Amino acid sequence: MQLPETQVAVLQAASATEHREMDEVAGDASTDPTAALQAAMALAEAGLVNIEERTEESVRLTEEGKRYRKEGLPELRLYRAALEAGADSEPVELGRLIGAAGLDGPEIALANFARKGYGSVDAGAVTADPAADPDADAEAAALAAVSEDQPADDDAVERLEQRGLLERETTTVRSVQVTDDGVTALMEGVEAAETVDRLTPEMLTSGRWADVEFAEYNVEADAAESGGGRRHVLRQTADRVKDVLVGMGFQEMEGPHADAEFWINDCLFMPQDHPARTHWDQFVLSEPDEMAEGTLPEDLVERVREAHLEGVGPDGEGYHSPWTEEVARGIDLRGHTTSLSMRYLSGHAVGDLDPPERYFSVEKVYRNDTLDATHLLEFFQIEGWVMAEDLSVRDLMGTFTEFYEAFGITDIRFKPHYNPYTEPSFELFGRHPTTGELIEIGNSGMFRREVLEPLGVECDVMAWGLALERLAMLSTGAEDIRDLHGTLADLEFLRNAEVSY
Repeated sequence: MQLPETQVAVLQAASATEHREMDEVAGDASTDPTAALQAAMALAEAGLVNIEERTEESVRLTEEGKRYRKEGLPELRLYRAALEAGADSEPVELGRLIGAAGLDGPEIALANFARKGYGSVDAGAVTADPAADPDADAEAAALAAVSEDQPADDDAVERLEQRGLLERETTTVRSVQVTDDGVTALMEGVEAAETVDRLTPEMLTSGRWADVEFAEYNVEADAAESGGGRRHVLRQTADRVKDVLVGMGFQEMEGPHADAEFWINDCLFMPQDHPARTHWDQFVLSEPDEMAEGTLPEDLVERVREAHLEGVGPDGEGYHSPWTEEVARGIDLRGHTTSLSMRYLSGHAVGDLDPPERYFSVEKVYRNDTLDATHLLEFFQIEGWVMAEDLSVRDLMGTFTEFYEAFGITDIRFKPHYNPYTEPSFELFGRHPTTGELIEIGNSGMFRREVLEPLGVECDVMAWGLALERLAMLSTGAEDIRDLHGTLADLEFLRNAEVSY
């Protein structure tokens, strides 16, 4: 009997007395597992082998799980730090414990700290239960067991999986055994026939095609999964946003990621002692102030300073708080792309503008936030503004309605809000298509006179900052912003998610 070479190798490597797993057979046949499986399926179709399948489930640590296996679960670190600080006798401020415990996500540690009965947290103060036994923590034990391929408590494994520290993997294991007909064929002698899997120009011109045997294709055989490249979901969303806004008559802005606080905050009538301007909310760069030297228009600096100190107009009120040019020249990573709006509205970027004008940007911004399902340290903001006469909040709401309808989102909610730089102001909320939860997707309003007059703008300007990632969550169904990008991104989701058009 003549068979293709790979089939001969697989038949000879298989056993007639027991089922052997395909990986073992492929190794003995000196071929790759995919080719060995294809050969085995062809042999099974000819009745020479039997193939059995079973599924196996395994559990392995995620990258975060590996880190916690090495460093310890956050709640255990918090408990031990609390004991060292004396929290078993009197409450200790959480701020004292965060650094000592090496916590990067205090809210995660606190939730599990209380859930497991290690203590309580009240008004920012931590109390530790001296009777708790961290050495008996079932989740820590399960984490260690899984890392060493040992059996672990099912409930603890399930909880760790919910926390994203473990992930289950189901695999199909195939094994093969030679049938009686296969044994007969081997005893009678099996020869390898020359087979080819494609017709080449050389075979046609030489006439060799008449002397070869062409391999048969089993279209029902399992093929190796191939993950082809594609545009990232966020890039698709960003491109769609640009298409929609350009179609609505907007032009795109661009500008520096690291900028002077003058453009980021001072032009927005943000007082220099505002809490959001501290290092807790912004990333301050250590570059010298000369980085901004000569880039700030002196006349505009003076007008902005007067607005902060004295207000604008005959009835204006400033902040009655210190304002210095030294602070204004400090260099930060922009916390919003409204710094671009200030550059354009002032005429500093592209010269003086005459209404009506519409501009937008889809650019990255940086904030010192706590990572969670809806917050990242760096994300993309959809900035936009319209300069025209006699604008109102209804114009702004209508613009959002038209914009979000392009993504199939029609249930937009508006909530009054306070901003130092817009009045009136409101936040936007959209309903998540999977959870049904309302999530904040943007902030908006009408720029105040204290912002516009120093810039030399004499008409109305309505403006907004929308979150690109949260728009992507609404349009794709992602439930966690970290599934979209970052070290915890869900690659399977990114391969298959589609952006609404």
